[in-house]
Amino acid sequence: MERRASTDGPAEAAGPADEALLRLFAKGDPQAARDLTGRLGPRAFSVALRVLGNRSEAEDVAQEAMLRLWRMAPEWEPGRARVSTWLYRVTLNLCLDRKRRAQAVDLDTVPEPPDEAPPAIEVLQQAARVDALQAALMHLPDRQRQAVVLRHIEELSNPEIAEIMGIGVEAVESLTARGKRALAGQLAGQRAALGYDDDG
Repeated sequence: MERRASTDGPAEAAGPADEALLRLFAKGDPQAARDLTGRLGPRAFSVALRVLGNRSEAEDVAQEAMLRLWRMAPEWEPGRARVSTWLYRVTLNLCLDRKRRAQAVDLDTVPEPPDEAPPAIEVLQQAARVDALQAALMHLPDRQRQAVVLRHIEELSNPEIAEIMGIGVEAVESLTARGKRALAGQLAGQRAALGYDDDG
């Protein structure tokens, strides 16, 4: 399964630095805002993209989540939660809001979307794997998809996911286990086409 690349070390080590940067931003430090955006913005976008399956909507959600972070920075209480945990929770809530609004729209009034060419990807087989994973994720129930994305793509711990989703650790374990089984079942028939038989 695709894993999120990380350049800033384990999530546990990044927590205090995120909070320090947020405090600096609240005091008017523009560099702190740039640093925190570079660190957390891609994470919010990654989660939104996997949950929504739409790049444009994911960009909008990530931007709105970061804006909410900036707005609440002056009131941030040290030790209340990790900044990244707070941002993941806001991102998921924004995704759910969009999905609810989309379900309420009369589909007959929605124009056909423009035919957008996919971005250039150096390795076509890897692109096919990513697409297959995303398609399979979109068939999962919302809560299973959120748990799987946070656990197996964002690589968060079960206690972190429990805090983000507002459920118990056992519920997280159940959601991720069911989601992983469902994904495996959906992708099982595509292994040869996706080149996994060549991996040994």
